[in-house]
Amino acid sequence: MTGSEAPPSFRLAYVPGVTPAKWVRTWNERFPAIPLALVAVPAAEAFGLLRTGGADAGFVRLPVDRTDLSAIPLYTETTVVVVPKDHVVAAVDEVSTEDLADDIVLHPLDDTLAWERLPGKPAFERPATTADAIELVAAGIGVLVVPQSLARLHHRKDLTYRPVTDAPESRVALSWPQDETTDLVEDFIGIVRGRTVNSTRGRTPAAAQPKSPPAAKRSDTGGGARRKPAAGRSGGKSARGGGSGSAKGGAKGGAKRGKPRRRS
Repeated sequence: MTGSEAPPSFRLAYVPGVTPAKWVRTWNERFPAIPLALVAVPAAEAFGLLRTGGADAGFVRLPVDRTDLSAIPLYTETTVVVVPKDHVVAAVDEVSTEDLADDIVLHPLDDTLAWERLPGKPAFERPATTADAIELVAAGIGVLVVPQSLARLHHRKDLTYRPVTDAPESRVALSWPQDETTDLVEDFIGIVRGRTVNSTRGRTPAAAQPKSPPAAKRSDTGGGARRKPAAGRSGGKSARGGGSGSAKGGAKGGAKRGKPRRRS
């Protein structure tokens, strides 16, 4: 590296609700010399950030435009409805969209759910953000349907949430520009996919251990390989004290026997 080159680093974007801590921790363990910088970005701006080089990769919400971006789907979130704690919904374990028919359902401009038809009654106007919609829920103006991670992110003591069984779901993915699949991006993909440090697909696997050399063949004083004695036989003198050429122990060194002659 010359004096004009900056040291390598990795910039990871993430949208609200995503918690990248476990992957960042693994990165820091494997690549302590390469700092990872986290970049928080609104869901609507995440793709623009990746395209303009503001981050090397990012956790985003699907769908992703595959024209110039690559993506690896990771998980699907539970969809919930956020309500005041004294709302009737708080008394049950889960609801359907039909159960919200009499409620004003807020639809913020940064909504991440792909609705075909919004449940409930529409609000007079759309809140600018999910955070603004949460404030309206707390004020008793309506309810809000969001991915569970966003309900947790904007948790308030006076609000609660319940799963909505038939609402659209949000899917989280790792995305990066197709033309910028760098070595560092490949390293992070390996971490997200759960590859070990010794994986052959990773860019920086642990150094392979050298194979042990094959055991040297034993040889006698004459340099030839010594055969293992057959089972039940001694490799040296016979048990009776005879040499290797004795009748019992030395048949191997004697002449071959012919077939017995047939008596006439």
